[in-house]
Amino acid sequence: MSSYEDYTRVSRNYDKTRGPVGIEVIIGCMAQARTPLEEMVVLDAGCGTGNYSRALLEHVGKIIAVDLNEDMIGVAKGKLARAHDNGQISFHVSRIGELPFEDASFDGVMVNQVLHHLPDEPAKGFPVHRRVFRELARVLKPGGILTVNTCSRKQLEHGYWYYNLIPQAAKTLRNRFVPIELLLEIFEESGFVYRGRFAPLDVPMQGPSYFDPQGPLRKEWRDGDSTWSLTTADELEQALQRIRELDEGGELEEYVVRNDAWREDLGQASILYASRR
Repeated sequence: MSSYEDYTRVSRNYDKTRGPVGIEVIIGCMAQARTPLEEMVVLDAGCGTGNYSRALLEHVGKIIAVDLNEDMIGVAKGKLARAHDNGQISFHVSRIGELPFEDASFDGVMVNQVLHHLPDEPAKGFPVHRRVFRELARVLKPGGILTVNTCSRKQLEHGYWYYNLIPQAAKTLRNRFVPIELLLEIFEESGFVYRGRFAPLDVPMQGPSYFDPQGPLRKEWRDGDSTWSLTTADELEQALQRIRELDEGGELEEYVVRNDAWREDLGQASILYASRR
């Protein structure tokens, strides 16, 4: 469960804008496992509403999907009811740092836009992240594949056109993300061998909805990016008022284009690829 977002409420709106960005990269990485792709048993750690599980399901043997929020899992079960009934996927309510599985249970593990929701302490070196990756290493077979979908600090600074409207919330969010260099160190100490990093450039995290200049004015649109839940009431109202003023002045679309200029070069997410020693 997120340490700051109310996914019990957000589960109703999440899929209106969010999809599985970078799934082609994840499939390509999983194909490097010792087990043939079509036979792999994959753990979706922090599955949310199951978007990534659904996209991966036709390529692998079985998926075990884990999340701590029962409402998000409920949405996932609804979308994947047939696959659940025939045993292709199963769902478990669990913390990803305390998994109810035996050692070396999985051929692959994917973690998609989950880590920044952990209740961690950056000043102490992100101890919760370290515990999570030790646990993921425990349940992954030697030679198994790990993919982590996260964001670099630079992507968070320049890859989202509306973050300039909510600077304090955006700063709070950046501080929740482990710097990529430190994350690679955590991989190493947890028993993983780093293999590479990829930044999908073609699709933003919220798909076509991302380009809607008036999107932030709607709660269901804001529910597609948990950064909005970090705003104070004053910061949110100032952001919405700024959008209205830009729109009334005929400047809103130009504002989006100007503040989105870096995204096509940086992307919004980074997919890290590693294998279990």
